[in-house]
Amino acid sequence: MVDPSTEKLIVAISSRALFNLDDSHKIYVEEGVEAYRRYQIEYEDEVLEPGDAFHLVKKLLNLNSLIGKQRVEVILLSRNSADTGLRIFNSIEHHHLEIQKAAFCSGSSPYRYISAFNSHLFLSTDGQDVRMALENGIAAATILNSKQANVDDEKLRFAFDGDAVLFSDEAEKIYKTKGLEAFARSERKAAKMPLTGGPFKDFLAALQMLQHEFGPDDSPIRTCLVTARAAPAHERVVRTLRDWNINIDESLFLGGEDKGAFLRAYDADVFFDDQEGHCESTREHVATGHVPHGIANQLAEGSS
Repeated sequence: MVDPSTEKLIVAISSRALFNLDDSHKIYVEEGVEAYRRYQIEYEDEVLEPGDAFHLVKKLLNLNSLIGKQRVEVILLSRNSADTGLRIFNSIEHHHLEIQKAAFCSGSSPYRYISAFNSHLFLSTDGQDVRMALENGIAAATILNSKQANVDDEKLRFAFDGDAVLFSDEAEKIYKTKGLEAFARSERKAAKMPLTGGPFKDFLAALQMLQHEFGPDDSPIRTCLVTARAAPAHERVVRTLRDWNINIDESLFLGGEDKGAFLRAYDADVFFDDQEGHCESTREHVATGHVPHGIANQLAEGSS
């Protein structure tokens, strides 16, 4: 778990989430480690193009300039070696990204360093690394290839699914195993009983900490809850956030409506959801991170 006393928002990111490494990764898969090493050294002065989380990271780091002090730190965690990772640091410098700390693990999973760096969030293209991070109590998501990226302004808009992301999957378990009517009855009965926190609760709290650095009307950070819940199941969510003393800027209770159009209207920089089907839909509209946590993923893994 993250040390709550930290004064920074710390985000760990993999090299393939930050930059487009498709060409070199193809060489790694098809020709092996040594061919990959030679390729990266040969092209180490060729700048890498942005990956799917690049613009999100750039906006996060820009908050330091807006605040006037370092309140956001981004850590690079990579399966590269320091030798092959030189191209990545050259590209970081070219793109003027203030990323100074890194762990290069030479083919091993870097997830074990996420907690050591006291990270609030881990973004990667490797689903297994993300799962291990979640199992260790860190908010984590698999960044999916998306057709859209919000690069237009300094506003930083985060969107979150509710159950199994911000909240635990205790209510979703009832929905998945007993159906919608049983879920509605249970949530109506438990309306005044706060839900326990999900994997992204601490990250949301850290974002709110950053929002407080700005005035109530001029924060560049906005948060949005985008959930399939509808009335009367909304009440427990509202009371849960109130109990946590966390404010969400916008809340969309969609009652099963497709989320993509609403996320596009909100102009999200990134959306986090636990269900792969939802993620496949929303990635057509906004950058999307799959959170492989909770009963929906357990059922999906059991059926595969």
